[in-house]
Amino acid sequence: MKHTLTLLTALLLAPLVAQPAAAAPATSPRPAPLTPVAPATPRINGPSVFGVRPGSPFLYSIPASGERPMTFAVEGLPTGLTLDSATGRITGTLARAGEYPVTLSARNARGENQRPFRIVVGEQIALTPPMGWNSWNCWHGDVTQDAVLRAAKAMVAAGLDQHGWTYVNIDDAWQGVRGGPFNGIQANKKFPDMRSLADQIHALGLKFGIYSGPWLLSYAGYIGSSCDNEDGTYDWIVAGNHNEFMRIGKDKGLSGAEKKALLRHGKFPFFKQDARQWAAWGVDYLKFDWAIDVLHAEAMGQALRESGRDIFYSLSNSANHGKATEWARIANSWRTTGDIRDTWESISRIGFGQEKWGPYQSPGHYNDPDMFEIGANGDAKGFKLLTPDEQYTHVSLWCLLSAPLLLGCDLEKLDPFTLGLITNDEVLALDQDPLCKPASCVVTKENLKVYVKELADGTKAVGLFNIGETPATVTLLWEESGLKGPQRLRDLWRQKDLGTFEGKYPVEIPAHGVSLLKLAPAKN
Repeated sequence: MKHTLTLLTALLLAPLVAQPAAAAPATSPRPAPLTPVAPATPRINGPSVFGVRPGSPFLYSIPASGERPMTFAVEGLPTGLTLDSATGRITGTLARAGEYPVTLSARNARGENQRPFRIVVGEQIALTPPMGWNSWNCWHGDVTQDAVLRAAKAMVAAGLDQHGWTYVNIDDAWQGVRGGPFNGIQANKKFPDMRSLADQIHALGLKFGIYSGPWLLSYAGYIGSSCDNEDGTYDWIVAGNHNEFMRIGKDKGLSGAEKKALLRHGKFPFFKQDARQWAAWGVDYLKFDWAIDVLHAEAMGQALRESGRDIFYSLSNSANHGKATEWARIANSWRTTGDIRDTWESISRIGFGQEKWGPYQSPGHYNDPDMFEIGANGDAKGFKLLTPDEQYTHVSLWCLLSAPLLLGCDLEKLDPFTLGLITNDEVLALDQDPLCKPASCVVTKENLKVYVKELADGTKAVGLFNIGETPATVTLLWEESGLKGPQRLRDLWRQKDLGTFEGKYPVEIPAHGVSLLKLAPAKN
């Protein structure tokens, strides 16, 4: 979300309603996906490592595709954790720091699949980037408890959880007034029972996220995590200058001077109170939004750490690159940009502009280029505007960058093409590679780009991009890309072996398109 005063003024003057993107023309066909249908035999997907802090609640759902019913097993599961063999959910707590290698197993009538897995107990959490959904792009300020729960159920019904999609996050517009046992932010009447919502999401094997900001006001005009009054009351709420959902401004709203006076940090931070409330609800993810500075970002990070629960900490937005070292120290992720849009200009500018942020990323700490602009809008006006090739570029580049992957589409309207984009386990594996090392651009020739990503198994992923307006041949040259000797190439979108090549590999790529490959040295 952008944090310009001009945009905030416009938002607070107008009723808070969804602002959907324009629909694609009705005649535009939805192509068949390149991703093959997952086999009926079990296949364990997702990351190979999971981080948790000592004493924190543990929840990991083994992501496995294949025919149901399916049963799960874990060899070497440490004391303190238990497995539900019918669902694949691992829960419990681990009191002592350490590393626990285990073997995950999934079995159905068609066969069995096993996979090594590491449970790491220490200070680092989120050892691979989060994958999930955020409510803003779909519901904007119209988000409700029912809409969020429906999204969680749709995530499971579509089988996204079988491919590692985990988080269901509420964005802005849930906030009411302060209160409860901690004097933390309570939900407005659109969310009648946050604890119940969290419990229902967890019961699906998913995780639950929430939103706040350090100022008096949130982006959409709700209370933030600081206040001018020591008791946690807000003057405009006491005065009744709000709508039925506690959004600031009644009737004609506030004057420009009144709004400007509220665009700041309050005299009293309520970070600890809010963090304790979120932990009590069962929150797993916080998006902390707007004009973030080091002092307040660090204070909220400390409050989350002291809450007794592992809460992924996402800073938003437009982080100052000059303070990148600080963001990497404080947070699990930080938005490197303003808001993304479903245009080629937006996704290409953002996606291909991440190079300077690369050195600051490591497991548990991620550059965040914003949400995916794919799938259906949260209304009756169709799909996002990116062409199919632009969507393949979008997803390929974000996975090569090991970026947080957050869907913003209507999960109840997933079509086969969109499902193909977000359930290709070989593509998602690039994002979830335990090195978490973003790809580097090794070649730029006019409208052609080559990105190379080092993977934990010693192989490399390569993205060949054509950012031009006409089809073009892109040639991967070994000498330009740090490759030696014969290489076995695999097309990751089609999950198809291409053969062994030496020295170069040419391929024609459509306008705004990509060829996404994995390369492994060929054995003699």
